[in-house]
Amino acid sequence: MSFRVLIVDDSSAMRSFIRRTLEASGFEVGDYLEACDGIEALELLDREWVDIILTDINMPRLNGEEFVRKLAENGITETLPIIVISTDATTARMEHLRELGVRGYLIKPFTPEALREKIEQELEVNHAG
Repeated sequence: MSFRVLIVDDSSAMRSFIRRTLEASGFEVGDYLEACDGIEALELLDREWVDIILTDINMPRLNGEEFVRKLAENGITETLPIIVISTDATTARMEHLRELGVRGYLIKPFTPEALREKIEQELEVNHAG
């Protein structure tokens, strides 16, 4: 079964790297949707469904934490797995995002295997519920 993945990062190079990493990991992605910040991601989610969101934290206009907070306010984090991919490895930040509903946190740089494992873990949790 293939999945629809939304990649939210202000760096087009990082979005491309995540796509290539997913492809290298053997993960079956049917469609990649991309947004450069939280505002663009929210607009996209109004029109499209996805199975999982991979988001950065440090972005202009609406950063990753604000984006996740808006999703949590609408109850979206309860059914849609969100994985943060960030260079910010502080425990306080990770705990706060988990309180908002983020299910996974991956520190940059990461391996294709780590990304695949995290996504599979979150999608199994999501589809088992």
